[in-house]
Amino acid sequence: MGNKHSSPVVPPQSREQRIGVDTNNDHSAPVSRISLRYHKSQASLLKSISSHDTLSCEKPSAPPHNYHPNVAHSISPTLSAYTPLTPSGSRQDAEARAYSAFLKSFPEYQSTWILDTLRRTDFARLDRIGETYVDYMGGAQHPESLVRVHSAFLTETVMGNTHSVSNSSKLSTRYADEARDAVLSFFRAPPGYTVVFTANATAALKLVGEAYPFKSNSGYILGADSHNSVHGIREYASRRGAEVHYIPSTSTGGFVLSTAKNILSQHRPQDHSSLFALTGLSNITNAKNPLSIIGFASSLGYHTLLDAAALAPSSVISLSETPVDAMVVSFYKMFGYPTGVGALIVKESFLDILERPWFAGGTVDVVQVPGSIFTRTSVLHEQFEDGTINFMTLPAVTDGLRFLSAYLPFLPLRLSCLTHYLITSLSRLRHDSAGTPVVKILSKLPSRRLKSVGEQGDSGSTISLIFLSPSGEMTPNSFIEHVAVSRNISLRTGCMCNPGGAASLLGIQGQMERLYPGVTLKDFERVVGRELGVVRISLGLASNFQDVWKIVMFASSLADSRTRQALWDTWTNVPIGQAM
Repeated sequence: MGNKHSSPVVPPQSREQRIGVDTNNDHSAPVSRISLRYHKSQASLLKSISSHDTLSCEKPSAPPHNYHPNVAHSISPTLSAYTPLTPSGSRQDAEARAYSAFLKSFPEYQSTWILDTLRRTDFARLDRIGETYVDYMGGAQHPESLVRVHSAFLTETVMGNTHSVSNSSKLSTRYADEARDAVLSFFRAPPGYTVVFTANATAALKLVGEAYPFKSNSGYILGADSHNSVHGIREYASRRGAEVHYIPSTSTGGFVLSTAKNILSQHRPQDHSSLFALTGLSNITNAKNPLSIIGFASSLGYHTLLDAAALAPSSVISLSETPVDAMVVSFYKMFGYPTGVGALIVKESFLDILERPWFAGGTVDVVQVPGSIFTRTSVLHEQFEDGTINFMTLPAVTDGLRFLSAYLPFLPLRLSCLTHYLITSLSRLRHDSAGTPVVKILSKLPSRRLKSVGEQGDSGSTISLIFLSPSGEMTPNSFIEHVAVSRNISLRTGCMCNPGGAASLLGIQGQMERLYPGVTLKDFERVVGRELGVVRISLGLASNFQDVWKIVMFASSLADSRTRQALWDTWTNVPIGQAM
């Protein structure tokens, strides 16, 4: 027999009622009035943040409707939530002057000072430890209050495997349903969508790839500037006889809209299903593709799949406005905690056409053994959740989405200011010995500067670049990473699991075409004649001016010939004085 049990019958509630979303107002953010779950043991964590509130350590009489649980041990109780973050007394020098000049150039940055309060409280460990974290595209930093709230919740709660009808199992099922509703609400999904919880965005993409009904004469269309997990679906398509067609990348990533439309039109579905996969935001080129092409592809008969793993952490996505058939996300990229949980947000009608190649525990009602008969569970999303879902962490997903909803409206403006400043500052650096550029920025630059809260940018907040020697040759990325580690800077080097985007930025599409079966990365690098990849700096929710200032100072140190030579000698362990 199977291992599924019927869920307890509960009175029907709207999605908003179940997750505590205020539906009386039209909000610019997915959820603007939020509350994390309340526990007696965490009363000191509850804080109200609004334009009129101050941070206080006093215990509230009741869990307020609009609050964020921050701890303010290091902050004066009278400190306004909007007080800006300024350099400490020991740094009232070049950094303070640079910050003052920055605010004069970007006065709109002051509209995001609520995020400075967040930095002081939920992300205070960054300054306490002294780590400059600029790898938000790799993973967001977790808010400390989110971890505390979840820890307090677990200490007061008995949860059990959802595949039962015990009290603990019912509770787990309730919180899993709440998390599904929170995901659907956050992405403004209209009726007809459901959520399949997975290990991450990659697992969600694999679910679609392995079950999509590719056939001979059907097709799989995708952009060259996509993550390997999107490219990997081509293996399922090819093995079933489908054709794979790529939309070429521009030199700075993404694609030309007219080119994409032409390729989609040339290979439009005839008698068989075809799939179009769109990367919302490239994790290496910083190119944000227009979501409007999803509607165009749908009008031609394509099923549509959106990889929103890089897009969701800093952009508002509305499935009501962009009704893609399926979308994938990883929650650790959005708010840092928990890891190991992602989601496939998908139309139920799309799930109906998928053909799973196997069944597993949790996905079936009855299995004949020995024999070949089995019946899948009647709950559609459960047919795609193999085994037991990560039920212990799903309450943290609900709280994380509410947390991010409160700050997401401010984030694009803040990141726009910081990204523009960083691009301008890095581009001005010159080697002291030759007057040549220190860096070459390869990724897509924003075409406009945001001016107010609520605006959405046409690109992300990632800068992919290479460092140059005084003679103009590329400095090895491994050397840059070595120096960054010694300066307590967390950045990323390499191709970022996006070979198409990397090839476009580095101009090596020709060498890419000449690859052969069994080729290794070392083989490829020997052909190209240098290390492959870029240095990636990506900003996120906890980023502030001090972070980008430290990156500028880091790059500036490599413009000084003596400093650069000393760092090189340390890296290569060569005798001091030997030429670089």
